[in-house]
Amino acid sequence: MSDEERKINTIESLETETSGESESSEVPALEKSLAAKSDELKALNDRYLRQAAEFDNYKRLAQRDQREQIKFGNEQLLKELLPTVDNLERAVKAARDGGSSEVLIQGVDLTLKQLISTLAKFGVQTVPTVGQPFDPSAHQAVASVPSDLVPAHHVVEECQRGYRLHDRILRAPMVTVSTGDASAPSNEADSAS
Repeated sequence: MSDEERKINTIESLETETSGESESSEVPALEKSLAAKSDELKALNDRYLRQAAEFDNYKRLAQRDQREQIKFGNEQLLKELLPTVDNLERAVKAARDGGSSEVLIQGVDLTLKQLISTLAKFGVQTVPTVGQPFDPSAHQAVASVPSDLVPAHHVVEECQRGYRLHDRILRAPMVTVSTGDASAPSNEADSAS
């Protein structure tokens, strides 16, 4: 036997012959699997596009709701303030109609109490001042005066009331702060001599 005849009957030649037959039988199965995967891909892509559209719609609705919340967020507060406006209008009308000043003062005082009560419903409180230690984060000092009655660095007088919303300062009160004993010589007098 020659070398060529021996090579024909080797294992390698046998494997190539059998692999060609198995490939031809696997092709329809692979094509079928490829078609199934292609259909699955189309279904998943359609599902993704629907979910993306739904998310875009949700985003638009959430943005619209947020704009409306900002626009009408203080509606309840304003509704609560309307009776106070009505009472102030009545007080002005009574003053023009020649009512006594005592009745006008009493009506305005009641209206002020109503307004403070309405603000308290929404968490607005006054900031305590007179007699309290001066706190630069809560008070705005507009003057300092010597005082025998109030210790140094304490509030002597409130010039304008301050308000707090829950734990946040809305407007700091304007106050006058004590520098201490009025009878004690001041530093300015000592430095001038």
